[in-house]
Amino acid sequence: MSSASPYAPKSEFLRVMTERGFFHQCTDMEALDAAFLAGPVTGYIGFDATADSLHVGSLVQIMILRWLQRTGNRPIALMGGGTTKIGDPSGKDESRQLLTNDAIAQNILGIRKPMDRLLDFNDGPNGAILANNADWLDELAYIPFLRDVGRHFTINRMLTFDSVKTRLDREQPLTFLEFNYMILQAYDFVELNRRYGCQLQCGGSDQWGNIVNGVELGRRVSQAALFGLTAPLLTTASGAKMGKTANGAVWLNPERLSDWDFWQYWRNTEDADVGRFLRLFTELPLDEIARLEALQGAEINEAKKILANAVTALMRGEEAGAAAAETARQTFEQGATSEGLPSIDVGLAELEEGIPAYALLLRSGLAGSNGEARRLIKGGGAKVNDIRIADEQAKITAADITDGDIIKLSSGKKNHALVKVVR
Repeated sequence: MSSASPYAPKSEFLRVMTERGFFHQCTDMEALDAAFLAGPVTGYIGFDATADSLHVGSLVQIMILRWLQRTGNRPIALMGGGTTKIGDPSGKDESRQLLTNDAIAQNILGIRKPMDRLLDFNDGPNGAILANNADWLDELAYIPFLRDVGRHFTINRMLTFDSVKTRLDREQPLTFLEFNYMILQAYDFVELNRRYGCQLQCGGSDQWGNIVNGVELGRRVSQAALFGLTAPLLTTASGAKMGKTANGAVWLNPERLSDWDFWQYWRNTEDADVGRFLRLFTELPLDEIARLEALQGAEINEAKKILANAVTALMRGEEAGAAAAETARQTFEQGATSEGLPSIDVGLAELEEGIPAYALLLRSGLAGSNGEARRLIKGGGAKVNDIRIADEQAKITAADITDGDIIKLSSGKKNHALVKVVR
């Protein structure tokens, strides 16, 4: 198995992967490059249905499938209807909560939404495929499966995988159910090869061991030439996990996160991440990205707006991206209180009594806890109607209501929310 190497790929897909920062490791780069040149290649990425939306941490994987299709190849988005019943132990310190079949089915409907926007599901030669591993995993007979597939996995080797070692090293229980996950994921690859001629599995670098298992299982049971390719696990320049904020996950679906908050996440990108994120999450030409990431000082903010506009338009549509950008322009450049900001309703009677500022910051989503809100006020980062809140014990009252029956709350310079007064 080979990892990242100085080999310069000739195929369009692998050139995109390396030039735009998607490439981390590959089982056999030269042979995979030859397969793409002979092409087209069918490749897949799996998504377990543990929630009704993916978050931006999964956007790298969806973009890989999009580029796979854009370069003339066939992507498979594999829904983990079967494996979600177990839960991937990779990167987890404890067992996942087991979900019902109905909950998994609902989650699959939700996580398909960004796939429909970024991939073209059609009957053509490179039309995307939506598959569900419950279609074959639910039908497996236990003894025949252990005999035909399980015999190719040794306990000795399975104990060396990070997903297992981490749990055992921390003395966290790993159930026998979860221990089977890596075997089932390997079997998924073999089954997709049989059904669709799939030759490639992609995933995050934490999936390397599971992907290699599938490549080797395909060789042993089907004599198939399969390949694995991983992308780096993303963190921000400051080391934060991609897709996580103080207020929670940055969800892809608008039902979970407003267009405005989604746009704001990208607008608040750290300076050092702008070029990398433009390469990964937009389709702007590389020479234009090079120009944008070279901007210095206040000019880098223009690059951040371009990033936010492009990603929001890609994931939420052109109108959503334009509306969020206009809300930002009105709020930041004109000092206006825009109706496009996230908002909460509060009764007039409650405001007449007075609400602690820290409590309202929490309710509006500008802070994740009362303690965080108090620290925000103490540090001078909280404002009401653009005026700094000086006292931790300050109350927001009916006297703070402005024209239009609203109160504007701010956390720092970039995060705002409206309190809409209900009379």
